Amino acid sequence: MRRRLSSLFEGMMRSLFKEDGAEFRVELVADPSVQEFVGTHASALDSAFEKVEMSEAMRRRLTRSNYIFSGMKAFHELNEAFPSLLDENGNRKSFERFLNDVQTIDKTYNSNYLRAEYNFVAGSAEMAARWESFMQDGDRYHLQYRTQRDDKVRPEHAALDRVTLPPSDSFWEEFYPPNGWNCRCTVVQVRKSKCPATNHDEAMRLGDEALQRDSKGIFRFNAGKEGKSVPDYNPYTIRRCRNCDVAKGKAKLARFTPDNEVCRACVIFHQCAGDAEKSAVAIERKHYLHEMEPLLTRSCSKTISDGSSIPVGFSTYGNKHLFSDTFGRSSVLTKEDLKDLATLIENATFLDDSALTHPRSDDIQHFYYFKTSLRGVEIRINVAKMVKIRSNGRARISYFVYSVNDI
Repeated sequence: MRRRLSSLFEGMMRSLFKEDGAEFRVELVADPSVQEFVGTHASALDSAFEKVEMSEAMRRRLTRSNYIFSGMKAFHELNEAFPSLLDENGNRKSFERFLNDVQTIDKTYNSNYLRAEYNFVAGSAEMAARWESFMQDGDRYHLQYRTQRDDKVRPEHAALDRVTLPPSDSFWEEFYPPNGWNCRCTVVQVRKSKCPATNHDEAMRLGDEALQRDSKGIFRFNAGKEGKSVPDYNPYTIRRCRNCDVAKGKAKLARFTPDNEVCRACVIFHQCAGDAEKSAVAIERKHYLHEMEPLLTRSCSKTISDGSSIPVGFSTYGNKHLFSDTFGRSSVLTKEDLKDLATLIENATFLDDSALTHPRSDDIQHFYYFKTSLRGVEIRINVAKMVKIRSNGRARISYFVYSVNDI
């Protein structure tokens, strides 16, 4: 990967070398050579949590975070390299001399810094996955801060060891680990009866002391709650990024007017990320819907509350909804499980049913809920009852799997 990045860095510098203006042009970050470098760098960070179990929705958010972070890092590399285009007399250098002079930038950013960034992303992803798991239990348990309790633990982090608070406490918004580069701290669930809560004000005081060296407040974020592998405010962005609506996905890019180079670069990377995600999602969606086609021929009889049975199957409409909706609601189900949903519903038992809570325009009139288990975890399968009125006035009733969520 290091050799690959070094090669792509050279390609990125070739694009920079072709620039004619006297000032750095931010739009260069959209150049194919820059985008290839950014994508490869982001992939290196993605590999840090390749085997970490989490929902697909969380994985997508962390992957997007890695891309934006890698993009802003490349922007800084280009910006830092730009002055090296000219020699001490103000004349343009040969490409060979220019490339030789910017090798320190490549080594600093893509070797030295990348090690720490990789470790940080790995820690963030692990803690984001834990946060997802914690949220399934709500405040049923307390969360307890834990250090590794060895001689490598920073004294200021050691003071946080065994701080215990419910997940809903605001302490976890600022002091959820990792709390610095190469931080090895973690958080675990503990029983309330066994581990009473720490005083909130005392916990916040200890947290402030632990991050006193983080004078800019870069590490005061919760990777799981924000769905970010790296905070919006980091060494490659500016303080205002912490509360920026673009970074939080609340602003439409077309309506946002950047007033500085960092913001302009950030908007371009968010646009590129959106385009890439749309393309990737379209390809992925087509693949998995094709894999789900055999489900359209499967059906089974399920007993409901009044003792009668309904024929539960699958539909093209339901399968599309299953693909788009399920992964934001289940941390257990994966895309690879979609093709096996027939087996899951066959083994499921009736749980409950309900009328609509709001008007619909798709002819669905009722829902039936069934429960089963997947990899040792209980999940709920939601079956829709659709009633379509034919041209002859007769009703066509169908029951199909509509969504899946965790219990």
